Amino acid sequence: MVEFLVNNLPLTLLAVGLVLMAMEAVSPGAHLIVIGVALVGAGMIGMLFPIGGPLVLAALTLIIGAGAAWVYREFDFYGGKGTAQTSDSDSLSGRTGYVTKTVSTRGGEVKLDEGGFNPHYSARTTSGTIEEGEEIIVLDPGGGNVLTVEHLGSIEEDEIDRELARGAKQTNTDADADVDSDSQPTAEETETETETEKSN
Repeated sequence: MVEFLVNNLPLTLLAVGLVLMAMEAVSPGAHLIVIGVALVGAGMIGMLFPIGGPLVLAALTLIIGAGAAWVYREFDFYGGKGTAQTSDSDSLSGRTGYVTKTVSTRGGEVKLDEGGFNPHYSARTTSGTIEEGEEIIVLDPGGGNVLTVEHLGSIEEDEIDRELARGAKQTNTDADADVDSDSQPTAEETETETETEKSN
């Protein structure tokens, strides 16, 4: 059996590579595709051009594997340059981005920040238009087909934001009052300074 596999090494590489690629198809993201492509490539070259022995096929596997790894990393098929691919449309709610084609109540197009493999989406507003280049926020993912978006600046603060702003303003007012009271001399300090001036 081992002798058969060694004598038919290109065919063996091709078969193992195809199995690994099928496993990647069943379980995406396992990175078996790189090894599978390397083995299939070396196996096909070995079958079409019977060159050398196992060392040549090993070198071909390494070269093709390095190329496949570069392509896999460069195009990042599962995530858009380190960004996890959107798993469902609900995860789009609250995402921000900008308008690529003017958005109106009838349609338009936006590009979301960290929007996955293809961050471009059809979009519409609830009222008015949003011009190209303006920042937006997704209000309703709409099943991922057509997003309902609004201009990022037009989103009003909610009650929590207003309360936090009030608290911050009160803290700043208290801090300013403390600074003012520290900078004004007390009556005792004024009397002590006056006595010192009289004695001089």
